[in-house]
Amino acid sequence: MKKAIEMLQKIQIAIGGFFLCIFLLTVVFQMMSRYLGIAATWTEDVSMYSFIWAVFMGAGAMVYEKRHFAFTSISDMMKDPVKKSILSIIISLIMLVFAVLMANYGIKVTKQFWNYTWVNIPSFKRGPTWLCLPLCGITSAIYLISQIVDDISTIMKGGKK
Repeated sequence: MKKAIEMLQKIQIAIGGFFLCIFLLTVVFQMMSRYLGIAATWTEDVSMYSFIWAVFMGAGAMVYEKRHFAFTSISDMMKDPVKKSILSIIISLIMLVFAVLMANYGIKVTKQFWNYTWVNIPSFKRGPTWLCLPLCGITSAIYLISQIVDDISTIMKGGKK
């Protein structure tokens, strides 16, 4: 199970990196086209939506590494691994609520905007653009549940991993 979750995170990072590259390329192309006086209105939509995908894929992937939404000032002071695990479970449960809400409302937003079209590229639908919201919520929830299970296992073993 751990290998599957690691693979999911790597795929998510790759997707985020892909969209970040698209964002950078379209912004550079947009700057060049403005300098040359060429109208490239499509670059605004492509750069905006690719940036949104890059951010949400990166956010979900960082939840796996406990590098997103991290509050380490209290846990860094703790020496007892059981107490650290309990704090980690509490934080993960709070984040899990937000991840489930993101998935739930992300599905609603995606359904609502499914048939809307892009402003500058009317043949593109907005629905697939917003799929990043439920995907981020679902993958974050998977990562958080895995972390909670690991922390419970640590507590059961008396603080030994």
